[in-house]
Amino acid sequence: MDALTCFKAYDIRGELGKELNEDIAYRIGRAYGEFLKPKTIVVGGDVRLTSEALKMALANGLMDAGTDVLDIGMSGTEEIYFATFHLGIDGGIEVTASHNPMNYNGMKLVREGARPISGDTGLRDVQRLAEANEFANVDSTKRGSYKQISILDAYVDHLMGYINLANFKQPMKLVINSGNGAAGHVIDEIEKRFKQANVPVSFIKVHHQADGNFPNGIPNPLLPECRKDTADAVREHNADMGIAFDGDFDRCFLFDENAEFIEGYYIVGLLAEAFLKKEQGAKIIHDPRLTWNTIDVVTKAGGIPVMSKTGHAFIKERMREEDAIYGGEMSAHHYFRDFAYCDSGMIPWLLVAELLQTKNKSLQSLVMDRMAHFPASGEINRKVNRAHTLIAAIEDKYFSDVLQIDKIDGLSMSFDSWRFNLRTSNTEPLMRLNVESRENQKLMEERTKDILAFLDEVDHA
Repeated sequence: MDALTCFKAYDIRGELGKELNEDIAYRIGRAYGEFLKPKTIVVGGDVRLTSEALKMALANGLMDAGTDVLDIGMSGTEEIYFATFHLGIDGGIEVTASHNPMNYNGMKLVREGARPISGDTGLRDVQRLAEANEFANVDSTKRGSYKQISILDAYVDHLMGYINLANFKQPMKLVINSGNGAAGHVIDEIEKRFKQANVPVSFIKVHHQADGNFPNGIPNPLLPECRKDTADAVREHNADMGIAFDGDFDRCFLFDENAEFIEGYYIVGLLAEAFLKKEQGAKIIHDPRLTWNTIDVVTKAGGIPVMSKTGHAFIKERMREEDAIYGGEMSAHHYFRDFAYCDSGMIPWLLVAELLQTKNKSLQSLVMDRMAHFPASGEINRKVNRAHTLIAAIEDKYFSDVLQIDKIDGLSMSFDSWRFNLRTSNTEPLMRLNVESRENQKLMEERTKDILAFLDEVDHA
């Protein structure tokens, strides 16, 4: 029995060849089918050059387990989420490595209702069966069927339900960078809807064509070096907003009219406010890394802020428990109750574009005040040797002045006019630090510098 190292905490990701290949993809499909015994599953894949072959191997494994397979073709992860809940079927699998390097691929798995299958909700069971590879001979009379379908129209209908095109009265230019990933075909369809409604919005498309060779680099706008092309296009076209996607477009990243990148943290506050206008008193889920702005916005808008551990499986579960209308992470993952509590990269930019129109304000003016009220460091990653020793040392160092401490996810310590969250990465030997303050940029920067210096000192002692 060989150990399959491609199984991670929340999904499947591995280097092509030894960690993930067509044989392993077949075994994953077969194991999913044997464990969950689904009648019908939907599959799709991103633009990577290996996604189609891995998807077909996966589909063969599912069919050999007696499962009917619906294939939606080249797609983003959220199209699989949508197809699963919209069609009312038993689950879905997207073949994607999102923003990982070229020599990687992976899979995201959901069950009925687009509920995530992660470490503690079935992924380990699928892994055990795939590793054992002791499947019964295939009974050809019970083998599942295969059919290609399209859900694009229904999916875009759903997306357009979050906004009212009658609100788009002012001319608007949007730069949209699909990063040669899977987003382009959806953007084209949304653009058609805007044109049919005679809405004065023009789409300026950058790196629009799907291309698994990624001629302009792997799309990951969380990295500053991946932002230049979007920012340049915003400046060149004098656009109102820039929108950039990662490879499977489950995250979108926004740039204001001055081509400045807007931290995901402040977008959470914007979207929370938008939803609370539609549903008074609703619950909003947020992660513990940066919190003060979100709590302030939600409370003032009459909503109830609820903190959850970071990570899509935890946020989705908490949203269901609380029946929250919206959940947001500073990492640009945004979750929506009406989207089966799943994350979407398409819904956020549509809502923000509508906000710019209804408030008749620029994106910068919408977030500038919030950034001044609660300046934040953004996430800082440090490679370290002794993560748990460091967290204990930091807690000890700052304990005497602390007003509030919580360990929902790593260590969060709040003081009179600043706070921080320090946590270890689930996947790499990294510490992740976030610092924020109340209306004091200089204090935030000083405290960030202090913590980083202390971490270095203790780690190398």
